[in-house]
Amino acid sequence: MSKLKRQRIRDPLHNLIEFDEGDPFERMLWRVVKTAPFQRLRRIRQLGFSDLVYPGATHSRFAHSLGVFHTARKLMSIVERYVPNEPNERVNAQAALAAALVHDVGHGPFSHAFEAVGKQLGWKLVGEHENHSEALIRSTEEDAIGTILNRHVEGFADTVAGIVRGGPATVYRAVVSSQFDADRLDYVRRDRLMSGTQLAGIDFDWLIANLEIGELPPDETGIGRQTFVLGPKAIYAAEGFVTGLFQMYPTVYLHKTTRGAEKLFQTMLLRVAELVTNGEAAATGLPENHPLTNLFREPENLAALADLDDAVVLGALPLLRQSADPLVKGFSGRLQTRKLFKAIDLGPSIATASMDQSSKYDERVFLKLQEQVTAKIEEWLKQRDSYGRILLDSTSRKPYKPIEEEGPMNQIWIREEDKLVDIRDRSSSLAATGTFRAFRAYVAEGDEKARQFVSETVSNAIKGA
Repeated sequence: MSKLKRQRIRDPLHNLIEFDEGDPFERMLWRVVKTAPFQRLRRIRQLGFSDLVYPGATHSRFAHSLGVFHTARKLMSIVERYVPNEPNERVNAQAALAAALVHDVGHGPFSHAFEAVGKQLGWKLVGEHENHSEALIRSTEEDAIGTILNRHVEGFADTVAGIVRGGPATVYRAVVSSQFDADRLDYVRRDRLMSGTQLAGIDFDWLIANLEIGELPPDETGIGRQTFVLGPKAIYAAEGFVTGLFQMYPTVYLHKTTRGAEKLFQTMLLRVAELVTNGEAAATGLPENHPLTNLFREPENLAALADLDDAVVLGALPLLRQSADPLVKGFSGRLQTRKLFKAIDLGPSIATASMDQSSKYDERVFLKLQEQVTAKIEEWLKQRDSYGRILLDSTSRKPYKPIEEEGPMNQIWIREEDKLVDIRDRSSSLAATGTFRAFRAYVAEGDEKARQFVSETVSNAIKGA
């Protein structure tokens, strides 16, 4: 009888990622990797349009998902030192590893940019990739992910889907979803490597070497839960992890050019969807049976979503350039040739106007002015021939979410002798770092009327503050 081999994947971040086919659990996961939904992730870029700024950032959700699984195994090796080796605990640990592998299987073309279109249209599967992931994980079609998972343990697919969607607050869920989870520990390093930025370096090995399992004080129901805890020697490494991840947002994820491309993409797709649903599919330039046309007719159809990836959308751009609709025709051409709208950064002038008499920044004033400017511009865009001439972008990112928002299981805890302390309470730099906010308008080159309207709208809002 031939000996079952190890399946090895060479990864630019982790080097070798292995699946031991001699182990029934890992053999089952390797079958999941070979399914069509998981292989589709090869054709979904992890960072969407970021390669327009960082040409090396073309890595896939497939590579990231394998990296999250590999990282989750390292985290799980810590859990195994503290949790009893009992059948139920082993199944929970395996479910967390499986969830780490398939957590992103529902992402659509260009990931979060595509998701935003679904949210605006109220589409369940497109609007939240977790919904699509859950549907794929629970699917019991022949050779589907759910079918393979359930062959391992009865009801295993439901357990894995529950972890992906949140599930009970346990240390196993923390492996997949927390402020110190396998997902973040992979993508902050992978995205840094592939984009080429020299910011956001973290001391991964030291963090893992100082990782423990600790028990939180009992909650209001009297239950004390176990979670990941870092030893006192890792406090600065933990601080560096939070800071490094935070730096990736203004530098890479929320870069003005990337966001500008996303806004063009989203506005174009919304117009295509409108034309298709209004019975004017021929005006889009797409064939009747094109995957995008099929999706916009049946947005909750898993088969339609299965045909969509970045390559399908990029391949549609030459067809969309033949559209009878001026916006679709123009925006598809801009995306294909990287002739994007120009960004106007509205944040600095509004932030300056948000200072109080002691020159202290007042976030409430900033948000109020941002709301006023947004409302005026959106009203202007409703005018005939104005739609799509100004694209607005407002986004924010906190360096570290407080316990009031995330709950105790999702915090980064530092062990100090016999007590646990939230890192925010031991890091003056994190406590002092404010929320990153971006507020931008994008206007086509040469559209002086739109540019002037943006400028006047901001000036008038500031004067009235």
